[in-house]
Amino acid sequence: MRRDSRPPLMVSLKRSQIASLTTTVVDFSCLIFLVEIGHVWYVAATATGAFLGAIVNFMLGRYWTFTAKDDAVRAQAIRYAAVSTVSLILNSLGVYLLTDYLDIHYAASRAITAFLVGILFNFPLHRRFVFRRRMYA
Repeated sequence: MRRDSRPPLMVSLKRSQIASLTTTVVDFSCLIFLVEIGHVWYVAATATGAFLGAIVNFMLGRYWTFTAKDDAVRAQAIRYAAVSTVSLILNSLGVYLLTDYLDIHYAASRAITAFLVGILFNFPLHRRFVFRRRMYA
């Protein structure tokens, strides 16, 4: 019988927050560079940063946060892509609404949105769906 070797909830939550911080550095660096240097529309820059961050986050989730490297990478990648697509839409929409309707600076809007989407959407779905563990008899 194969045991569930997934880290305990609080360990994976802590690791997830560290991975998210790393991902955020990639995401925000891309966002700010594209807007300030590249003069790209902030919503498109948000989507681009989120996409690059998703790649970094998938690798960290698979190999460290949830230690799910023994599971099929293709299946994980497909599930991750589905979750990331919805996450990208939520992040882009959140930044747009906070910036255009509440007049919050795009970087602050991105920080608020990233935190809420990360805790309320990404972490639960990554833990229970993307990097889930199966028990074998």
